[in-house]
Amino acid sequence: MMKFISTGLMALFLTLGAFAPATAQDAKAEKPKSDAVTLQQLLEQVRQGRVNDNSDFAAREKEFRDNRNRQKTLLTRTQNAIKREEARSERLEKSFADNEVKLAELEGLLNERLGVYGELFGIVRQVAGETKAQIDESVISGELKDRSAPLAVLAKTKGLPEMAQLEYLWFALQEEMTAQGEVKRFTGEVVNLDGSLRETEILRVGPFTALADGQFIRYAGDNRYADLGRQPPSRFGDAADDVWDGDAGDLVAAPIDPSRGAILNLFLQMPTLFERVNQGGLVGYIIIVIGLFGVGLAIERIIRLTLVSRQVKMQMSAGKASLKDGGSPLARVWAVYQANPKTDIETLELKLDDAILKEMPALEKHLALLKLLSGVAPLLGLLGTVTGMILTFQAITLFGTGDPKLMAGGISQALVTTVLGLVVAIPILLLHSVAATRSREIVQILEEQAAGLIATHAESK
Repeated sequence: MMKFISTGLMALFLTLGAFAPATAQDAKAEKPKSDAVTLQQLLEQVRQGRVNDNSDFAAREKEFRDNRNRQKTLLTRTQNAIKREEARSERLEKSFADNEVKLAELEGLLNERLGVYGELFGIVRQVAGETKAQIDESVISGELKDRSAPLAVLAKTKGLPEMAQLEYLWFALQEEMTAQGEVKRFTGEVVNLDGSLRETEILRVGPFTALADGQFIRYAGDNRYADLGRQPPSRFGDAADDVWDGDAGDLVAAPIDPSRGAILNLFLQMPTLFERVNQGGLVGYIIIVIGLFGVGLAIERIIRLTLVSRQVKMQMSAGKASLKDGGSPLARVWAVYQANPKTDIETLELKLDDAILKEMPALEKHLALLKLLSGVAPLLGLLGTVTGMILTFQAITLFGTGDPKLMAGGISQALVTTVLGLVVAIPILLLHSVAATRSREIVQILEEQAAGLIATHAESK
């Protein structure tokens, strides 16, 4: 029986030891193993274990209560802080509303006290903005640099301008007006056509024109100038050379651009003669070839007929002795007369008329061709006009009328070919008239001399 009880207590002890909750002290060191021998010792150890377990449970409960009290205290503090912040937020909102009302009252009072000064300061800001824009685009800014930054600040300010800002505005205006009346040389930066920079001597004529190395340049912003892709017409270039080569105190004619670059840009955008001709296309080149051929042919005819006319007149002045030379039409007509001294008048008249008719093809050579060319040239111009209008209508059909540049090619061809046709036809027609007049003069002289020869022959009979 005692053995059974001892075995049961031992099992109970082992069970309690396995499932007893661990305390803080158990985490640090394990309990020593039981070395009980008797039941009394075992019972004592069990009682001591229960006492230790109760003590651990009490410590844990106390720690939990302490944590709960601390969390409750923290919650109370947080709630109190929220209430204080809410109260502060309400005070700030009320203060903000009061300040807005007060600010509106002060702004009204400020506007009332400013009176006309508010409008005056508005004009000052407007003038500052306009002056800044003018200085940014002025040719003078390539010499007088970094002038627009204070004006930009003054133009954007919303408060009252300071005295220093007003003084700078006055100084900038005075400086710009003074520089506009100067013709000055200085060293500045010029952007080459390939994008590189060079420092060179620049001649500025007021705010209108700038020259570098004797050529026109433009203001490119950022305190720099830039070379032009193409120079204006030669008449302006010659005047620019005179200004560039002039000495201080010399009075020379200087080209100026009162629009500050706009007119110069228009000159640069104007196409050259070759570009104009190229706008005429194939028809334009054909008209030019016809014109060159016709003018050359007409000049050749006029020169040849003028020489023949001069030779004939010289032979008429020299008398019959000079007619022995058969190199002129009059000499050949005279030779026919000499070859038929005993022929009757009617036959002689026919022979002389025949001789004159033989001379006329050489005298009227190519005159019909010149007349034809003078008529073909405007017809080709009309052909180019029709072709150009067809291209214009095609562009309108495909792209509409929104962009005039799309129609410019066809219109240019239409107008240029018309002009080329008239330019070619008018001089050819005039030269043809001159050549025809020369030919008729020679024929008239031959007819007069033939009539004189017939009359002489009739008298001799």
